[in-house]
Parts: sequence; C-alpha cells; structure tokens
Amino acid sequence: MGKYRKKPVIIDAFKWTGGPDQVEDPQWIIDAIKNNIVWFGVDCANDPNPIMFIETLEGTHRASVGDYIIKGIKGEIYPCKPEIFEATYEVVTD
Repeated sequence: MGKYRKKPVIIDAFKWTGGPDQVEDPQWIIDAIKNNIVWFGVDCANDPNPIMFIETLEGTHRASVGDYIIKGIKGEIYPCKPEIFEATYEVVTD
C-alpha cells in the first residue's frame, strides 16, 4: 500500500447551461448527439429543467444543467458535477 498521485491529463470540457444561452457547443458533443450517444429529456414530475443523457460503457449517465461535460483521453464522454470539476481541473493556457 502506498500513496499515488493522479497523472496530469488534458481533457476537453464545457459547462452545460441547458438552454439557448449555451455558448460552447464543441464538435464532439454535436457528433455524439447525431450518433445517439447523447440525448435530452426532462423529468417532469420532479424538475422542469432539461436533462442530458450520456451513454457510456458503464451505462446511461444523467447530467443536470450546470454540470461539466467531459471528453476523456479515449474519446469517452461523461458528466461531472461543478464542485468536483472545479476542484480537480484547471484551465490550460497554450
């Protein structure tokens, strides 16, 4: 047993606003929508806000408005809650 540090990895991501004010729509999310890997819905009984559904190897994940959507190093797409994203990632400047 020992201590380990996560290797630095650069990922693509954007914050999902769930509405017409969405500024970022990277091509990879547009492609995922076209390929039915990502789709949208609502849970009318509990919340009128849209939900993003993302098909992953671990099953279907749900993203809420305000979550970050990440494209990993192998092209996988998954959601991340803002507080976890902001504690884990920082902006890379070229």
